[in-house]
Amino acid sequence: MIHPRPEASNSDEFKGFNEARRIMWCHEARARVHERFEQTSFIGDTNVAAVHVDNTARADRVFLVAFDKAGQQVGVDTLYIDEPDQRLDIAFEFDHDFTGMDVVPASQLDQAISREDGWVVNLKVLREYAPLADRRATQRKVFLAHLQDMVKNGEVRNFLFGRGESDETDAA
Repeated sequence: MIHPRPEASNSDEFKGFNEARRIMWCHEARARVHERFEQTSFIGDTNVAAVHVDNTARADRVFLVAFDKAGQQVGVDTLYIDEPDQRLDIAFEFDHDFTGMDVVPASQLDQAISREDGWVVNLKVLREYAPLADRRATQRKVFLAHLQDMVKNGEVRNFLFGRGESDETDAA
């Protein structure tokens, strides 16, 4: 007999916690992709428009193939995975499908995509990524997700959002 997981049996009780966990996983994936790509020359090379990430061929490394705007291969690199937190799993915010990146039909990039052995990073979006701003936005989202559970459970009744000190001693 299969027993349901505790959070599955009463999913509303930890709804905010589960949402916060999902938000953090997404942030960690974005930050990891950005950090790992900074170890390559692709970020600084404006000729590179997209990079195919083959994260399925080997468990200990990720093969990267760079493509220009015409979808032609312009470079390759390999990132080694020494720790599990170095994997380059899909970060949807950078994925070519989710960013609406144009792919030239019948190009080398199009062929790489059709093999379905990884995912494609839109370098334009990755170059525009601001890690500090993302971290701050994620922090707010996680706080609000946890706050939802705390209000529901009666752990928090009143609060004020704002910056700086207040003259009132009993603001909350």
